[in-house]
Order: sequence, then structure tokens, then C-alpha cells
Amino acid sequence: MNVKQAVLGAILIVVGIVAWLSMYIVHETEQTLVIRFGEPVRVVQEPGLALKWPWETIVRYDDRVLSLDPPVEQVILADQRRLDVDSFARFRIVDPLVFYRTVRTEETGRERLARSVNAALRRVLGSTTQLEVLSGSRGDIMAEIARQVNADALSFGIDIVDVRIGRADLPAATEQAVYDRMRSERQREAAEFRAQGQEQAQQIRARADRERTVILAEAERDAQILRGEGDAQAIRILAEAYGSNPEFFAFYRTLQAYRQSMQPEDTTMVLSPRGEFFRFFQDLAPGDSPLPATILDSIQGTRPGQEASRPTVPATPSAN
Repeated sequence: MNVKQAVLGAILIVVGIVAWLSMYIVHETEQTLVIRFGEPVRVVQEPGLALKWPWETIVRYDDRVLSLDPPVEQVILADQRRLDVDSFARFRIVDPLVFYRTVRTEETGRERLARSVNAALRRVLGSTTQLEVLSGSRGDIMAEIARQVNADALSFGIDIVDVRIGRADLPAATEQAVYDRMRSERQREAAEFRAQGQEQAQQIRARADRERTVILAEAERDAQILRGEGDAQAIRILAEAYGSNPEFFAFYRTLQAYRQSMQPEDTTMVLSPRGEFFRFFQDLAPGDSPLPATILDSIQGTRPGQEASRPTVPATPSAN
């Protein structure tokens, strides 16, 4: 009885070990590959309890979307400008059997996928300019890079979900040169704008000077015409006045000469009181007027033959 129990116990132990070695659990976030003597035989992607032969082994791969952050790649664009491109990718292992046969492990698959992403970046960005990379066409560029990477990744059982450029910076060695070129370009444009402004300013000044000269010339012409007309009218009036009463005109001009020459502030004259200059003061008795009767009549408004009062003047003026 004890021997039978021992044999039964041994059988149960062996069966338990065989069952333990023949069963395994597939989690929701993974997929498994059954390996028999180094060769993959089947893929198990359904979560739950699965069976295998004790001599078979299990290789587990992640069934979720994985991320890849390749190293920064320096790319030469179509306009011969260099950019340090930092990209990232999202991928899934869709064919564990092909993945195992080509790259074996996830680490090796990541390295190969990183090389594929950088190669696609160089190919696509090498035919584009910096302006296109920084403009709205960046989405089309990313789509083309993802297409090329996916075409290469499917050969080792990987499906590319997305490829994006995180940053695209100028290399540190060329950044200062680019800044200097931008500064010189802005300075050239500023100098060109200043030259255009100075040209326009000179044109405006020349036009203003020309208009000023024309206005002054026309004003001087009009002034000369007005002066000539005024002088002509003054001469005509004086001529008419002289012709109507020559004696009064001669007397009026003599009084003007007296006023201009006998200034008490700065005039000293030594003349004979019997000279021609004082002809209206000669041979006058006290109370007599030096004016002719016709002049007095025209001043006082009397007609010839009427008696008019005459102003008194000194007999002999002093010439000081």
C-alpha cells in the first residue's frame, strides 16, 4: 500500500511538473511566440492561459504602441543649410514571427528602426528647403518620412504609427554665421531704404526750391508791374496837378524840401537868406504871406477877386 501510494505520488508530481511546464499565461499587453528547438512554431496573441510542450520555450513581445527617440541627426537641406533634427516615432510589433526571425529582440529592433528613421530624414529633408521645413508643408514632409520608414519597418514585422520632428535647430558651428549673414542682410536693406529716402528727400527739396523760385519770380514780376502802374499813376496825378496849378506845385515841392533838409536833430546849414532856396521868404514885410494870391485862393477856397487872410511868416528864417 505504501509502495502504491509512493508511485501514485511520484506520478502526480511528474504530472504536475509537466503541467506546470506546459502552461503559461499571456497578458493583455503582450504577445508570445512559441519556440521549439530554436525555431518559432506559432504565435499566441490572445490573452489568457495557453499550452505548450515542456520542451518548448516562450518569447514575449510588447503588444502596445511603443515609442522610439532616435539620436539627433544632422541633415543637409536642398538649400545647402544644415539642421540638427531631433525626431521621435511611435510603432507596434504586428508580426512577432517576422520580428523574431529578423531582429530577435526589441533592443535590436529599436536600433534598426532608429537607423531607418534617420535615413528617411536624410532622404526627404535633403530635397526640401529650410523654409518648407518651417512652413505649413511640414505635415506633408512628416507623412512622406513615415511612409518611407513604414515601408522599411514592415520587413521586420513593425508597423509605424507616427513619425514627428521634435526640434530642428541650426548647428552651433553655423548659428553665428547665419546670424551674421542675417544682420548684414538687414543692414543692406536698411542702407537701401535710407538711400531711397535720401533720394526722395532731395527730389522733394529740389521741387520745393523750384516752386519757391517760381513763386518768388512771379511775385517779383507782379510787384514790379504794380510798382510800375503805381509810379505811372503817381506821375500822371502829379503831372495833372502840376498842369492845373504850377505855382502851388512849386510851392508844395519847396515845402517838402524844407521839411527834409531842416531837421533840428542832425542838420546844420549855412545859406544866404537871399538865395533861391528861400525865394518864398524874400522881400516880405511883417504880416505878409510868402504865398502867391492864386495859391492862397486854392488853399482857402476863395475865388479870384475875394480877399483872403494871409498867414504871417518871419521875414528872415534862420538856417539851422
